Amino acid sequence: MTKNIDPKPKKIGDYLKLEKNTTFVIPEYQRAYTWNIEQCDKLWSDIRDYADSLRLNDEKDAYFFGTVIISCEKNDTEFALIDGQQRTTTFLLLLKALLLRINKALLETNPEGDSAGLFRGLKKRRQDIMGILYGVKPEEMPETPTSEDRTICERVNLLVNHSINEQHRNAAGETDLLTILKSLSLEEAKTNVIPIKYKKGDNHFTTFFRNFNYFYDIVNKLSESQVNYITETLLESCEVIEIKSWNVEQAIAMFNSLNADGQPLEDSDIISAQLYAAAKGKGEAQEYSDAWQELKKLLEDLESEGIADVNAILMQQMYYQRAKDGAVVNEKGEANVTTPGLRKYFTVERRNLLQNPLEFCNELKNTAKLWNAVSDFPSVQVLLKLNENAKLFFASFLHRFSDTVTEPDIKPVVDGLTKLFTVLELVDVGYSSKKFKMFLFKESVRLIDPTIPAETILRDIENHIATSWQKDELETKLSAYEDSRLVYLNEYCFAIEHGLKFEIKDRCDIEHIMPQSGTNITAIRKAAGFENDKEGFESIINKLGNKILLEAKINRTIHDKWFSGKISTSIEEKTGYRNSEYPIAQKLVETYQGTDAPTWGVEEIDTATEKATKRIANFIFS
Repeated sequence: MTKNIDPKPKKIGDYLKLEKNTTFVIPEYQRAYTWNIEQCDKLWSDIRDYADSLRLNDEKDAYFFGTVIISCEKNDTEFALIDGQQRTTTFLLLLKALLLRINKALLETNPEGDSAGLFRGLKKRRQDIMGILYGVKPEEMPETPTSEDRTICERVNLLVNHSINEQHRNAAGETDLLTILKSLSLEEAKTNVIPIKYKKGDNHFTTFFRNFNYFYDIVNKLSESQVNYITETLLESCEVIEIKSWNVEQAIAMFNSLNADGQPLEDSDIISAQLYAAAKGKGEAQEYSDAWQELKKLLEDLESEGIADVNAILMQQMYYQRAKDGAVVNEKGEANVTTPGLRKYFTVERRNLLQNPLEFCNELKNTAKLWNAVSDFPSVQVLLKLNENAKLFFASFLHRFSDTVTEPDIKPVVDGLTKLFTVLELVDVGYSSKKFKMFLFKESVRLIDPTIPAETILRDIENHIATSWQKDELETKLSAYEDSRLVYLNEYCFAIEHGLKFEIKDRCDIEHIMPQSGTNITAIRKAAGFENDKEGFESIINKLGNKILLEAKINRTIHDKWFSGKISTSIEEKTGYRNSEYPIAQKLVETYQGTDAPTWGVEEIDTATEKATKRIANFIFS
């Protein structure tokens, strides 16, 4: 007989204290532990303030820390944390820090006389925490810390983490949480936790240890009395609403609809949960876990570069699938630009797509692989600097490819999208205008069709631009353009124009040839003829002709130097334009290197802006 949902308010001490042979489990599809110091600080401040209020009799109600959803399977011996793993893990780290402080306090507190009551309280707190973390009964533990604690701490089996998103584990497959709970001191934990390669400072440690270290530092500043009453408050006066379900699909459904005090749920978490449930029902849970883990690894570099994360890849998949289904065009052949939310689409409208989890995950992996293959192509790098919506339609086109893709394969479509989204950057209407969103939705049906050549897509876009805008109209916009996105396109077109190599480096800045700030700015404004006209000066220095790309290292070194200093700085110092690999910086050195005291003023900016205007306009209308 199926059990009903069982919601109960529970004190934190009761919620965390499990019966013998029972454990919390973090399922495979759950996110990694991601709470940061700011969130830990907020939790600690709430507990501390509430504890102080209780002592002053200003507060009598329990303090509520949100809802926890648990799926109870395997004869109630495994409590799968569907929602609440971030808070639960953080509570355990805090309790371990409090335990170490209490152990120290017990050794320093006189068990008799005026301190007898405090000693008894600290002993009770130690028993409570040891019972929670290690499942040990009061009669089985020494009253104060002894060498027996080592054996007790090794018994920890409170939480088992199966998350495929948890990247850092030791040789035994354990996360740092268990390493910390087994340790008898901060120093021991620090020695045994997992070091993260290529990271320095605090980032050398996992989130588990950073948060534990934060709590340890905080509680060690407390007096013996403070640590006693704050621990008592946490365990006996703070609560969660524990909702148990004996059906995982039911628990996931609640997970979809509830958002507790923890980290906000993302669409990818919910979709992953439903995929895992479907895979488990097919006996493919492990295969799915492996595939999802591979997807996460494929996305690591893309996410760090701001190109795509799991939610972005899912959104791209939705756009592709809707174009494939013909959902972007109605019966009259008109674009249907109403787009469902990501969660609604995959869990309601096209729920059937999630019933083949391995096939679905492999499609996501293929998209991620293709993004990794094309993201270093210069033409793609320029497109990615424009509107984020460009990625949705370019990704739909990428679905044509499976194994390999070259820049010539995709360049016609990349150029077409770059032309259109450059126009969007210039005109006074938004993406939702019919000239953009409606056109692109209709074109997406052709983007995914492998029988339509890429060159045909390019012609579609060029014809649309030619019939919608005038070249001289966009040239006027370009000459007055003061933003920075088109600096990348100008540099790209300049490189093609002069037959030079072009690549956007990882650490790249927008450089103002005539500086916009710095210690020399007053003198520079005066020399430019804008001594008392700050607004006029701003309009001049932000024109396209005054902006180039420059390596961040070089830009930070030359900073606010006059133009002559930027041009003539010696190679040995590695601080001038001559050391740059970007085309316009190289050309400036070539042009001015033989000039005594070269200058860069309003006339030069206007000339360079006029050339940039023609260059980009010609690209759009070529």
